[in-house]
Amino acid sequence: MISHIYLGVADFERSLAFYMPLMAELGLLQKFSDPVKAWAAWVAPDAPRPLFLIGKPYDGGPAAPGNGQMVALLAASRASVDRAYAMAMAQGGQCEGAPGLRPHYHPDYYGAYFRDLDRNKICICCHQPA
Repeated sequence: MISHIYLGVADFERSLAFYMPLMAELGLLQKFSDPVKAWAAWVAPDAPRPLFLIGKPYDGGPAAPGNGQMVALLAASRASVDRAYAMAMAQGGQCEGAPGLRPHYHPDYYGAYFRDLDRNKICICCHQPA
């Protein structure tokens, strides 16, 4: 259903450094990184899509987070959620909800929420039982 998600960033190199360890923790592979065009993409190792992309906004304006928008990325385990969240916080991410169960979604939903360096809201979640 989803082909790709593109998040606008203000400083490509800074954002690339922020996302590289997060994507590695989630088992996502870098499909490309082009500093000249100021964009990069990651993908699951077993599928060509969907892509998660970061880059300069297409309209040339400043990057700004969407109101009510969030990107949720799957983690293989609750421990991976914890590690990804810790990485984001250590790199300057802003907490929007520490790792934990969210039983109001379903009994095994374990997630963490944060804002990246450009205030894009990101969720890292696992749907597997402990």
